[in-house]
Amino acid sequence: MKALDELTFDNRFARLGDAFSTHVLPEPLDEPRLVVASKAAMALLDLDPAVAETPVFAELFGGHKLWAEAEPRAMVYSGHQFGGYTPQLGDGRGLLLGEVYNEAGEHWDLHLKGAGMTPYSRMGDGRAVLRSSIREFLASEALHALGIPTSRALCVIGSSTPVWREKQERGAMVLRLAHSHIRFGHFEYFYYTKKPEQQAELAEHVLNLHYPECREQPEPYLAMFREIVERNAEMIAKWQAYGFCHGVMNTDNMSILGITFDFGPFAFLDDFDAHFICNHSDHEGRYSFSNQVPIGQWNLSALAQALTPFISVEALKEALGLYLPLYQAHYLDLMRRRLGLTTAEEDDQTLVEGLLKLMQNSGVDYTLFFRRLGDESATLAVARLRDDFVDMAGFDAWAERYKARVARDGDYTQEQRRERMHAVNPLYILRNYLAQNAIAAAESGDYSEVRLLHDVLTRPFEEQAGMEQYAQRPPDWGKHLEISCSS
Repeated sequence: MKALDELTFDNRFARLGDAFSTHVLPEPLDEPRLVVASKAAMALLDLDPAVAETPVFAELFGGHKLWAEAEPRAMVYSGHQFGGYTPQLGDGRGLLLGEVYNEAGEHWDLHLKGAGMTPYSRMGDGRAVLRSSIREFLASEALHALGIPTSRALCVIGSSTPVWREKQERGAMVLRLAHSHIRFGHFEYFYYTKKPEQQAELAEHVLNLHYPECREQPEPYLAMFREIVERNAEMIAKWQAYGFCHGVMNTDNMSILGITFDFGPFAFLDDFDAHFICNHSDHEGRYSFSNQVPIGQWNLSALAQALTPFISVEALKEALGLYLPLYQAHYLDLMRRRLGLTTAEEDDQTLVEGLLKLMQNSGVDYTLFFRRLGDESATLAVARLRDDFVDMAGFDAWAERYKARVARDGDYTQEQRRERMHAVNPLYILRNYLAQNAIAAAESGDYSEVRLLHDVLTRPFEEQAGMEQYAQRPPDWGKHLEISCSS
């Protein structure tokens, strides 16, 4: 394991030059202190987890110190925000400190969010607050534990720096890790500003570093776009299967790698509601839970437009046509597994849709339903769960179909069923009220709750002794928390 001064930098994005980013130094936080760190994320950099407790750790990720090899840069990009195009966005409060490669040869961006003002801050102060930093940290590591592609979070550093939002709060920084922080909006920026040379350089950079296998195809850029389509289809299928709502699916928040990142007013479903809107600023419901699938396609279409200098329109349309079938295949495969099915039948789609329709407006806890469905045999499980449904007759009819489907699926023991279903149906998810409880404690100076919650969420499928309170249905107040983009 490495010490902090033993990291090896290779700042490939910085070498693209000033057309792509601006050199900016972090603005240090007052009295930086460790709030929480992820040992699993530290391991990606081969870091000894013990270094998180050292003063230099908080100083480095609180903006006071910097590696000599780091080249902090604020990236420039644009994007479609709630459907409208904004010509220039960029890292308004984040900095790409540099790229570190580990002993396995993997490159990881060190991206510090809340690092102060940049040329792209517009009217903002460049800061992030403790509550949003904790939420992003917990979401990144929780999604990873669920098997959903995501950026990672190494740590949150708190401070005594005052930051004004709706009220005075404390500033914080979260250190994010990803193989790249390039977004759809990067390509849009160079396309709409009519800078073909830089756009070509960006495309080569992404192709060579992140999709090198596409070089072997007759049309490398087209092969890359197809891969981006497939990755996004799979990512969003997992969002939908696990009830995750991103909240702000602007094209500047869409990763070129098909990973979840730039967390804002996200939420996991408590009671199932296909029309759930997690961002109280989303007055039209553009980014509602059910809209995430078509918005994913819309965003890919926006990227496709920006790639027309490299790929024919006909080929782009054909590649975009893969999105919905790929999404449906990934989604249905995961939902079959969540229902405990190991084989495929043509009517499985109807079985899933019928269940979700019954769940709607019945106050059924989305996560716990699937977990409890695997606790016992199909017959006993549906008998125990029927009282959660308003339309009991409708559920009974569905249950008969489900039991017959399970019987046709294969001959296996209840222990095998339970083990298989519990491996894909989490007991613990990042519910908004759990995050809020951890944030409230942290804001009063007690970081034990956020650390404990993080530890629980890293093992979401495993029943953990003494952690029953994290597997409960939320109290009524916890179902109606309003989350905004403000951080």
